[in-house]
Amino acid sequence: MNTKRLILVSLLAFGALLLSACGGGQGVSNNWHGLAADAERAYVSNGTFVQAVDLETGREVWRYPAEADSKLMFYATPVLTPDGQLLIGSAGTKHPFVSLNPETGKEMWAESFTQNKGAWLASPLVLNDEIYAPNTDGFLYVIDMNGKQAADPIEIGGALWSAPVTDGNLIYVASLDHHLHIIDPASGTTTENIDLGGAVPSSPAIAAGGVYAGSFASTVEFIKNDGSHEVIAKTGDWIWGSPVLNNDALYYADLGGNIHSLDLASGNQNWNDLKPDGPIVAGLILVNDQIYVATEAGTLVAMDRDGKIVWEKTVGGRFYTTPVFAGDLILVAPYQADFVLAAYDVDGKQAWTFTPEK
Repeated sequence: MNTKRLILVSLLAFGALLLSACGGGQGVSNNWHGLAADAERAYVSNGTFVQAVDLETGREVWRYPAEADSKLMFYATPVLTPDGQLLIGSAGTKHPFVSLNPETGKEMWAESFTQNKGAWLASPLVLNDEIYAPNTDGFLYVIDMNGKQAADPIEIGGALWSAPVTDGNLIYVASLDHHLHIIDPASGTTTENIDLGGAVPSSPAIAAGGVYAGSFASTVEFIKNDGSHEVIAKTGDWIWGSPVLNNDALYYADLGGNIHSLDLASGNQNWNDLKPDGPIVAGLILVNDQIYVATEAGTLVAMDRDGKIVWEKTVGGRFYTTPVFAGDLILVAPYQADFVLAAYDVDGKQAWTFTPEK
């Protein structure tokens, strides 16, 4: 196992313990961040705080909680709901699952559905006015929009570190124990364990009739909605980030630093040997005709659909968080940088950086 892979595995295995040891009042926390955005604000999980940042100015709008609590720790990606809530759970020694008002940061409700047995490291899924929240205790909690338990928790098994995804009818949940599960929320039924041969640390990509998932087996598999599955591509290293599907092309990257584009119709790669400057942990994003890649070495790369690099920016720190497109900005949240958040336009010009006050 090479040094960089060892570092990444250590992050995965001991991340929660490292986060719990972080100090309570720092401006930039020593952990990777969760990142989401709407038309007006970015929402970033920054250790002891969740912070809202104005997209035009890069200035803080609010933070939650108002004062640091060392027992609370946030680094999952916050989730905005159709009825105007911002959902996130704590990965600290206290484990409330929290609903915030995204405009003010005020707490709407907070509950600990797990009785502090597990931490909230993954983002929830909202479907049909119910919240499906995965926990490290191996259960998927079913919560109504008012913060009350809506049904018995669904036992998945393994540590749940990635958000469930849905096609509108079925829910797909990946686990670090190498398995993927398909849940029918209407009937409450769950498929047998679907063994993908390696840990699946990120969410699969929804497609017609199923999902595409990359794993630490160094493969990409297509899992049909009936539970049958097949390997459609192999890579030279583990796959950490979520794949991105666009028309007949599937884009994904591996810890060897390779970026792949698979033509699903032919099963052939659209390009060969595209490798920026280091391991790629974060998922890729596709905006209009450009693909954005954030590398572990701290570089943001923009490329076209033919695999040609359009521009590269050395941002600093390390990227474990998938970039987010908001308005006309690409938002990135590096780990171990001097700032929490940076915004770039589609031409690669930096608009602002955000460093919280202590």
